[in-house]
Formats: sequence, structure tokens, C-alpha cells
Amino acid sequence: MVTGKLYDWLKYIAQIVLPALGTLYFTLAGIWTLSSGHQVVGTIMAVDLCLGVLLGISQVNYNKQVGKGVMNVEAAEDGVQMFTLDLRDDPENLPGKKEVRFKVQKKGGV
Repeated sequence: MVTGKLYDWLKYIAQIVLPALGTLYFTLAGIWTLSSGHQVVGTIMAVDLCLGVLLGISQVNYNKQVGKGVMNVEAAEDGVQMFTLDLRDDPENLPGKKEVRFKVQKKGGV
């Protein structure tokens, strides 16, 4: 499983760099009649697709290791904010998780 900085770097390559390079070469090949435009772009896109699938599988596997919940933020009558955490997972599963993520839900004019 790929995580951390390597995952972020590979995701940037797959989402930004390879599509940009493919588009650049395809455009320049048309303007300057460079050879093998379709083959080069096809190769770049095939590598990009493969990388995207591998990163997607890694993301799915990583998300299985993450607990989920909601952090409710409410305005109390005295103006003080109240915070409650609702875990959307069985607490007994938490020791096997790498992290727990809480979405923030604002209520009552917060």
C-alpha cells in the first residue's frame, strides 16, 4: 500500500503531470508534425491509467483502516459553543485503525 508523501507525489504525477505531458506532446506533434504522436500519447495515457488504478486501490485499502465520525458544533444559549463527537464505527475496532476522521457539522447558527 502506498501512503504519505509517496502517495501524494504519485497522485500529482497521475492527475497533473502525465495528462499535461500527453496534451503538450499531442499538440506539438500536430503543429510541428512530430512523429509517432498517437503512439507517444497513447503510451503516456496507458501509464497514467495504470498509475491511477493502483493509487485508487491503495486509497480504498487505506480507507478501510480509518475510523469515521462526526463532530457536532452547536451554539449554546449562553453563546458558548458545545462540541460532541459521534463515532460512526464500533469502538472495539479502533485499536486496529490507523486514524479516526471526524466531519464537522455546525448547528444552531454557529
